[in-house]
Amino acid sequence: MDALNTPLTPPDPTSAAAHAPAMPTHPRTAIASMGIGRPWPLGAHVDDDGVNFALASSAATAVDLCVFDDTGTREVARHRLPGRTHDIWHGRLPGARAGLVYGWRVHGPWRPAKGHRFNPNKVLLDPYAREIVGDFRWGDEQFGADRVHPQHMDSRDNAATALKARVVLPLQRRAMDEPLARPPRVTAEDTVLYELHVKGFTRCMPGVPEALRGTYAGLASDAAIAHLKRLGVTTLSLLPVHAHLDEQRLVDLGLSNYWGYNTIGFFAPHGAYAASGAAGARAEFRDMVRRLHAAGFEVLIDVVYNQT
Repeated sequence: MDALNTPLTPPDPTSAAAHAPAMPTHPRTAIASMGIGRPWPLGAHVDDDGVNFALASSAATAVDLCVFDDTGTREVARHRLPGRTHDIWHGRLPGARAGLVYGWRVHGPWRPAKGHRFNPNKVLLDPYAREIVGDFRWGDEQFGADRVHPQHMDSRDNAATALKARVVLPLQRRAMDEPLARPPRVTAEDTVLYELHVKGFTRCMPGVPEALRGTYAGLASDAAIAHLKRLGVTTLSLLPVHAHLDEQRLVDLGLSNYWGYNTIGFFAPHGAYAASGAAGARAEFRDMVRRLHAAGFEVLIDVVYNQT
């Protein structure tokens, strides 16, 4: 596999850099500080003394890993990924640990007529993010193209306001207070499926502590589990629980997307459904599933890839 790793080459003269104002050189841009790493798995993964990063793009000419402070508002370092294996760009950052906040800048052609809209002025969220950092606000700087002249690139930098990813430890390397329950296996003829919305199901449910209503922890509460058992339910089908955005039109009207069919990250649970706050959503979601499995329920999640 190492024989397939190709060294980074300068951006193509027909790339985005040739069609937009030159980006200022970041004061801490680093080319040689990253190792080649490996092209799998995609996303960010912690090893013994560093983090491996991998991102897929068949048309990119270069990929920069942008490291941010803990708040995700200030870029503190930038590293060029040194490896490419087929369509996977990759690199390993030695000394990095779980908790690191990062985003991507991807260089490539700006050819909207051909579907290519690479814009390194924009920090991009890792599609494999397990935890998302930031509170998204709609603004012209979030768009790759100029809002008035969409065939032209928008040269504003969105680093301060773009959503970022946080590196997390994998499940098997987190301390657990109790073992994971084996997921139930219910035969098709015995299945009683109950579709529910995590927030709406317990928002007004008697017996659920007020602080837990409308949350993952609320769904895993004794009162919610007892209610589902009385109904004879065997399988829970959860409406979208992935991190999602409210569409700009809804925000402008002072509304929000209740149903969640506007996913921004398929590997991160929606932070607003966590009683412990967005930073604790991943652990709370995991504990919810563990409790539901232990109570004998199958847990399914609604995933719609064309509504993102």
